[in-house]
Amino acid sequence: MRVTIAEVARRARVSKTTVSRVLNNKSDVDAATAIRVREVIAATGYIPSAGAVGLAKGRTNTVGMLVPGLTWPWMGDVLQGVADVLEAKGYGLLLNTVNRGADSMAQFARHVSAKAFDGLLLVEPPEALSYIETLHESGLPVVMIDDRGHHRGFPSVATSNRAGAASAARHLAATGRDRVVMITGPAEFGCTVERVQGFRDVLVEKVLVEGDFTPESGLTAVRELLRTGVEFDAVFAQNDMMAIGALDALREAGRSVPDDVAVIGFDDIALATHAVPALTTVRQPSREMGEAAATMLLDNLLDGVPLPEEPHVVPTSLVIRESA
Repeated sequence: MRVTIAEVARRARVSKTTVSRVLNNKSDVDAATAIRVREVIAATGYIPSAGAVGLAKGRTNTVGMLVPGLTWPWMGDVLQGVADVLEAKGYGLLLNTVNRGADSMAQFARHVSAKAFDGLLLVEPPEALSYIETLHESGLPVVMIDDRGHHRGFPSVATSNRAGAASAARHLAATGRDRVVMITGPAEFGCTVERVQGFRDVLVEKVLVEGDFTPESGLTAVRELLRTGVEFDAVFAQNDMMAIGALDALREAGRSVPDDVAVIGFDDIALATHAVPALTTVRQPSREMGEAAATMLLDNLLDGVPLPEEPHVVPTSLVIRESA
């Protein structure tokens, strides 16, 4: 197997950057360390790559990515799309979450200070936005995925939330449903606003309930509507997890889906096909969004292609299954 710079660094008990500096004859490496590194290089037969030289010149061939967490059902598809593009171009991925709040952001800031990546992909953590804006203004290339807050200062890749919700409304209207409950995401999210607008472009809901994108919020919303005697013949939930919660509530109440109540979700996560009944939903092209964002960023880093001012929109599509 070919010896890597990481193996040289491990054997020499130094960082990859130090190995790269030795290879580039930098004067800021002490003599003893430089000798030890060169001895390891000679012993292993390591052949320097262009990437090793790049480390010393301020290029990492690494893209950073900052996401709220990894538990969002569609996050894995986004990450896979990103990884496919980066690996094909010889780039690595440095992934950070904000699960631990301030501690997570402090760790991310250390990576920024160490110049550990050349550009950043961002699934917007709202509490970090002002810091990211500062980085972007100082010259760090940033591309946002799923621009929930519609921050015009960032190049972004989004999906057609409004058109997707409209397609759900058209399907319900075509099947004669006119007493629709819409369960939204948090009101401050851009996707929530767009999905409400898109649905209302076609059909006005009978009841609107704010949820939080969890199954529990869909379950609670439908349980409460049934308890209070609200009559409805369809549920449009703004993500699949809330739709699955709604299905559970209808099942425990003895309501038949879709005969009594039709249910449509949004996202087309893997669980949608395994729901009972299988969930009709608006497919959000998560993997394609990751691919598009990574391509946009690498085009800028490698070829100097300017980052676009307008969002790149990857369209949704309605997937009709048994629930509606």
